[in-house]
Amino acid sequence: MSFSGDIRSELARQIGGARHCQLSELFAMMEYSGVTTDPGETLQTLVFRTEYTLVAEKYYRFLKKLFGTDPEIEVKQGSRRGAHRYLVTLSDAGAIRKIIEASNKPQIRRDCCRRAFIRGAFLVCGSVSDPNRSYHLEFVCADRKAADRLLEAVAGTGTHPKMIRRRNDFVVYLKESAEITDLIGLMGSRVGLMNLENIRILKEMRGNVNRKVNCETANINKTVSAAVRQIEDIRLIEERIGLDTLPNGLDEMARVRLQYPEASLQELGELLDPPVGKSGVNHRLRRLGNIAARLRGGMEGD
Repeated sequence: MSFSGDIRSELARQIGGARHCQLSELFAMMEYSGVTTDPGETLQTLVFRTEYTLVAEKYYRFLKKLFGTDPEIEVKQGSRRGAHRYLVTLSDAGAIRKIIEASNKPQIRRDCCRRAFIRGAFLVCGSVSDPNRSYHLEFVCADRKAADRLLEAVAGTGTHPKMIRRRNDFVVYLKESAEITDLIGLMGSRVGLMNLENIRILKEMRGNVNRKVNCETANINKTVSAAVRQIEDIRLIEERIGLDTLPNGLDEMARVRLQYPEASLQELGELLDPPVGKSGVNHRLRRLGNIAARLRGGMEGD
């Protein structure tokens, strides 16, 4: 099962909570699966469709528990091989009227009801990408008004959702990993939250390690390039005027650098007699570079 499917299955198994929260979740499941309709219509049947067994069962249990109805569940072959569609059909006209009238008054001002409403929407129109690949959570809504309501509900959790038009649908989405983690937790997916947090931590650790390795590699390359340039300068000086002509201990510095081409500045300084610090070594190597540049005709004086 996919990461998104695991979260949906976990959320679909949750039936607890206060009646007002259960109503909010049920109404979201109806609205974002296309079940809701105008309360002025006279309906003989109310049909809820889903590809997920646990979602169909949850919808059935909500109707039975909240309205005392006895809907039927029918299984049909889906368009994809091995897939099925579940139809939960209610034919009690009186119960349908009560459900439709109540569904036009969803209460999502309370935080608990808001979380339940978002959970119901996720069950029927939501998905989240595998965090090992990318961070993306979205709700695909067929109606602009419903999308606006969901956008407001998600924003009410402290996250910053956005909305785009995708063909004939309106998509409410989050892309920030921290906000996706928060919303998954608020919907009630403890296992999904834990798995996502573990993946986030591992990815951050890998990122930190990679940045450290890249930094160290860049420093090594910089050190090697500097050493190569210094040795070229010293070879030029040796060829043109000889190292014995160098003043003020520069000859010793030149010979030590030639003898230890891979040594760091600190290591070079410890090899001198008497030893000098990194700044002293760097100063002498710069003087050698200036002399080489003068010999090349690119600089005057040292």
